[in-house]
Amino acid sequence: MAERVLVTGAAGFIGSHLCERLVADGLTVRALCRYSSRRDVGNLVALPDDVRGELDVQFGDLLDGESVSALVGDCDRVFHLAASISVPFSFTAPRLVTETNVLGTLNVLSATRDAGTSRVVHVSSSEVYGTASYVPIDEQHPLNAQSPYAASKVGADKLAEAFHLSYGLPVVTARPFNTFGPRQSRRAVIPTIVSQALAGNTVSLGALSPRRDFVFVLDTVDALARLAATDQYAGETFNLATGDDVSVEEVVGIVGDLLGRSIGVRSTSERLRPEQAEVHRLLGDSSKAREAIGWEPQTDLRDGLAAVIESMSEAERQLDDYVV
Repeated sequence: MAERVLVTGAAGFIGSHLCERLVADGLTVRALCRYSSRRDVGNLVALPDDVRGELDVQFGDLLDGESVSALVGDCDRVFHLAASISVPFSFTAPRLVTETNVLGTLNVLSATRDAGTSRVVHVSSSEVYGTASYVPIDEQHPLNAQSPYAASKVGADKLAEAFHLSYGLPVVTARPFNTFGPRQSRRAVIPTIVSQALAGNTVSLGALSPRRDFVFVLDTVDALARLAATDQYAGETFNLATGDDVSVEEVVGIVGDLLGRSIGVRSTSERLRPEQAEVHRLLGDSSKAREAIGWEPQTDLRDGLAAVIESMSEAERQLDDYVV
């Protein structure tokens, strides 16, 4: 029988791409989506019918420990991606974000410990580092949470570390830097830029100077699959980064280049983080992942942005056809 794996947060941006990859790898995939009355499967609707048909889609809530235990029970490996991921929302609802990300992770770790799961891949975020003290940022860089979201991810990461040290849980933590690609929410910076650029010649953004290390989603997913496929490195953390960074303003310029026209930029205060919460630079060192699991990003920023533009343009064309 094919190995059974559980993906929490399967309906999300990275989660949907991961499910697609795991099905292609021949695994039996249980896809956990957050329950709603509409039984919304989120980004899984974008998967080809034959791929979606292979998924064992289940609905639940990470804050319900009993249901998490039932879902984990017969799975060989678990990918834990489910989280409340919006930094701006964390300023508005810090308690909800903390409960989802910390207590939800606690339930996943407890369930995998009790089930004797052979591998847990816990997905963190480069936001835990805050503005860099030095670059490139390696896994030894101090953690500096500048938002409630970042603090909640630090808490989740420390729980994963503690469960390995306390119970021998075979968990590994992946810290992707800024993952981007098709299906990403339009509130993220690259889809925000692309959607506005497709609609006109000016984009409204928050801070333009912050620099980010953007990793294409299929590269992030490849690293997660590799981390799950090895039984080594339990208890360790791995950065997933390209080693190159660009400013938000530079991204606008590349998008304009790809569209063949100049895109104007204006900064709007409503999209700004609080001054002390702005993370000014995230540039990652992923040499540890390269050496340990042979991971190497395959898609450069320009090609990745072209894929996002094509995906969003196609979505607009389909909407136009539907309206007509």
